[in-house]
Amino acid sequence: MTYKVDLDWNGTKVTAEMETGAVAGLRKGTEHVLGASRAVVPLEEATLERSGVASVDAAELTGAVSYDTPYAARQHEELTWQHDQGRTAKYLERPMEEEAETVHALIAAEIRRSLT
Repeated sequence: MTYKVDLDWNGTKVTAEMETGAVAGLRKGTEHVLGASRAVVPLEEATLERSGVASVDAAELTGAVSYDTPYAARQHEELTWQHDQGRTAKYLERPMEEEAETVHALIAAEIRRSLT
C-alpha cells in the first residue's frame, strides 16, 4: 500500500512566531527577576529600588535587569556592609541564579503559546 502526503513547511512563519514568543517570554522573565531583586535590594530611601528596570532587545533576543544609581554596583558587591533584615548585597546576582529555572519556564511557555 502506498500513501501520498503533501506537506507545506512554513519555516519562516514558524521561526517568526517562535521569536515573537521568545521576546514575550524574555519580557516576562526580566520582569520576574526585577521583582525578585526588588524584594532583597538594600533600602535606605528606596532610591536604588526605584531605579531598577527590566529591558529586552528584541533584535538580539537578550534581556537585562539593571539598577541605575551612582552607588548601585558598589552596593551590589560590598559584602561587608550591613543591611536591613531581608536585604542584601548581591541583590541582583542571587535572584538571577535562584530564578533561572522560572525564567526558562516563562520563556518556554511563551514560545509554546506563540505556536498554537
